[in-house]
Amino acid sequence: MSEPHIRFAPATHAPTGRPRARGLGLKLPGTAGVLNAITDVAGVSVGMTTLTAPQEGILTGVTAILPRPPDALLEPIWAGAFSMNGNGEMTGVHWIHEAGWFTGPITLTNTLSLGIAHHGTARWMCRRFGPVIGEDLWVLPVVAETYDGYLNDISGFHVTEEHVRAAIDGAHGGAVAEGSVGGGAGMICYEYKGGTGTASRIARTPTGTFTVGALVQANHGLRPWLTVCGRRVGETLTDSLLWTRERGSIIVILATDAPLLPTQMQRLAKRAAIGIGRGGTPSGNNSGDIFLAFTTANSPGPLPEPPRLKLEALSSDDLDPIFLAAVESVEEAVLNAMLAADPVTGKRGRAVAALDGARLLELVR
Repeated sequence: MSEPHIRFAPATHAPTGRPRARGLGLKLPGTAGVLNAITDVAGVSVGMTTLTAPQEGILTGVTAILPRPPDALLEPIWAGAFSMNGNGEMTGVHWIHEAGWFTGPITLTNTLSLGIAHHGTARWMCRRFGPVIGEDLWVLPVVAETYDGYLNDISGFHVTEEHVRAAIDGAHGGAVAEGSVGGGAGMICYEYKGGTGTASRIARTPTGTFTVGALVQANHGLRPWLTVCGRRVGETLTDSLLWTRERGSIIVILATDAPLLPTQMQRLAKRAAIGIGRGGTPSGNNSGDIFLAFTTANSPGPLPEPPRLKLEALSSDDLDPIFLAAVESVEEAVLNAMLAADPVTGKRGRAVAALDGARLLELVR
């Protein structure tokens, strides 16, 4: 007789049955979306390419976030960006600060692969929209990075243009893989294995209910700083420490379906700083803590821009639920990245432990 098939709620558990932060029993605030992922925002999809060859010291990859369906990625996406600490890179933000929008996929990878990710994304856009790009239109891809050189042979430049395009082409809705996957494959968070994490919140405002989702590439923090549900658990978790000063970064991508102005999107991006701060980090000098927020609302149609634009937006007085949703989503996404990750051995035999969920829950309680 076969065993009954057990189905887990994606908001609390990975498809394998492994508990995510709230599935573990951590009392996290707010109401998550059905998937508890950035893909709860309708139209947003995520794809990943993961490169693992431990014997060669390769542990890296690419994460692609598509704000719209592929055929609609020439439509401007209203956005705002914020650098909490600029020891890192996110391309395309100068135009976002200037015009309030970007086009195309967002890609996340390691520090030295930022150039090939930019190249691969631009090539993907040219192949998708070839006849119109290169004459009157151009693309300024958004690519962000964190440093995985402790575990990964980063100077080997193992990410290729094909890996970038595969991540974009593989993007899909539904549950999002977490932990040592995609661009987060070789990342470390609070001296435990970190990586890719996601979460979402339902925000109820006086004029409607909206969704806010976060995806993080978590590679930041020192162990003593680690704070979970308000408790400084990192001071007790003294196993497998790696270093005495922070040497990582975090990229946060926030998505929402709430209609917001570019200036409001920039304000939303700033709230990611509070989300990572709840986890304990002061945003150290060596950390590249860079955030982008975008909305799927108010599409003006494909470029070029029409002569007149009409944007609908929430009142600034009604933004508090959206801000809170962003803070809570980011805080939980970082935890999900750590809890999904397994211990790894990477370049030069360097070992990084994984956060023990059962031990964490015991300390928080």
